[in-house]
Amino acid sequence: MSVALRSVITFVGSMVALVITSPRLAGFAAIGIPLTVLPIVLFGRLVQSRSRESQDRVADANARAGETLSAMHTVQSYAREDYESDRFRSAIGVSLTAARRRIRSQAVLTGVVILLVFGAVTAVLWLGAHDVISGSMQPGLLTQFVFFAMLGAGSIGALTEVWSEIQRAAGAMQRIGELLAETPGITAPASPETLATPLRGQLGFDAVRFHYPSRPDAPALEGFELRVSPGETVALVGPSGAGKSTVLQLLLRFYDPDSGGVHLDGTDLRALNPRQLRDHIALVPQSPVIFGASARDNIRYGRLDASDAEVEEAARLAEADRFIRALPDGYDSYLGEQGTRLSGGQRQRIAIARALLKDAPVLLLDEATSALDAQSERSIQQALERLMQGRTTLVIAHRLATVKKADRIVVLDRGRIVAQGTHDSLVAEGGLYAELARLQFSDAPD
Repeated sequence: MSVALRSVITFVGSMVALVITSPRLAGFAAIGIPLTVLPIVLFGRLVQSRSRESQDRVADANARAGETLSAMHTVQSYAREDYESDRFRSAIGVSLTAARRRIRSQAVLTGVVILLVFGAVTAVLWLGAHDVISGSMQPGLLTQFVFFAMLGAGSIGALTEVWSEIQRAAGAMQRIGELLAETPGITAPASPETLATPLRGQLGFDAVRFHYPSRPDAPALEGFELRVSPGETVALVGPSGAGKSTVLQLLLRFYDPDSGGVHLDGTDLRALNPRQLRDHIALVPQSPVIFGASARDNIRYGRLDASDAEVEEAARLAEADRFIRALPDGYDSYLGEQGTRLSGGQRQRIAIARALLKDAPVLLLDEATSALDAQSERSIQQALERLMQGRTTLVIAHRLATVKKADRIVVLDRGRIVAQGTHDSLVAEGGLYAELARLQFSDAPD
């Protein structure tokens, strides 16, 4: 910024000095200014577009490297190291090619401007020399004019470099600008309603119809009606694509239904501030997110103002305290990016401890034990039972053994509820749930 300001002041000052020294030659010099500005504008746009292309290619290469490193075990198990190396090398090559194009455009812009500027100075110098020979101008004035002209030319060259950098930054910012210009699909109302405290945790889905934006012709839920009483545990079961996870997505208000309404304690979620709504809901996902931080900070993510004692109590209830204390630095141990230093069961216990610490009245369990072995599942199931006590709970599970104790089981198929009841009643009446139970329990070992 200081270079640009200094160059502008120098250019303006030199132009004033040129006019004072020789108005005639200054007029000829002024003719060359538009010829200099035109390539700056034209090539500046080219530099901007190629800067964006270069930034995009660098981002692609970084994404390729990150994807490969995060899936290193899969890459190694298929012996695809050479294949991934070639893909990364290709991405780097494309990135370097884009960078060369950007640098070439920037160099051409600078070269053309310098050529035009000093060409104009040379032409003015020739005219001035002609005036000196004819006796209409003193040699000293010509020398003075050339000095000021060189100052002006140098400032234009510096401004060209600054303009190139601005265009390069504009190219890098273009994608960010597009992201910031995106209209959010979920908006908070101007005057949101406030939920009564203490929250009861009553859930309601009224004639909900919803489709994902990427699949406009395939409704994920169709005429979905469900009531969940405060403190009730309801399990959602059904084949893949039945709409189970969509129910949780709508309850967290990641999306709004196309028609119908979703209610919490009788209040339509669209009338609430999304952040206030989510403060009352705890989620334990199938693949828990573990941040690159300590075990203590990962659990405290559930409630940032929690004390160390509260964090450790939540870990104890989640059956996580023992393995955390066995880590090199205990609760201050770094867990690695995405929890790479933990097993699947340990990551799930951290997620449960986080939900326990949040102490929200509504709990969502999305396949919380599906990726675990039988021994880990039994241990975590005990932690989940502690977590569910006194909370309104929605459970998604493919393993029917994990939902048999639910107060009510709701069976979904193609976005609709096809049956609901207890495990025994659903098995007795036949239908989809009975078929799922027969397939799973008949394959279970004696």
